[in-house]
Amino acid sequence: MTHPTYDSIQIGDELPALQLAPVNRTTLALFAGASGDHNPIHIDTDFARKAGMPDVFAQGMLGMAWLGRLLTQWAPQSQLRRFDVRFQGITHLGHAVRCTGRVLEKLEHNGERCVRVEVLSANQYGQPRIAGEALVALR
Repeated sequence: MTHPTYDSIQIGDELPALQLAPVNRTTLALFAGASGDHNPIHIDTDFARKAGMPDVFAQGMLGMAWLGRLLTQWAPQSQLRRFDVRFQGITHLGHAVRCTGRVLEKLEHNGERCVRVEVLSANQYGQPRIAGEALVALR
């Protein structure tokens, strides 16, 4: 796989989008096991309903992990210098999340040539779920 270089990237360039399958209970259970986040609101329907939710919903860190996957499919993880997000909405069962990114700025940071990338995940209705930025060092 060819990774981007500082000279080949322009402000406004888009990262290859990451389209995910609709969220299901198996995904939530597997992420709970992998992450250690066994909060029952994500895996126990009765608990979620008692908390006022229609059903279980995705862990916020699962959504952040998907954005991380978007970034690391574009550039190696070792080049990621910063990754910040804001949670903007709940990812419910059946939501098919699409992760996108766009280069906002080229800059020098701590002696490295970097790009600042805007990242966003949204459900199939175009509703933002998570938004943020990353700083990626490029050769």
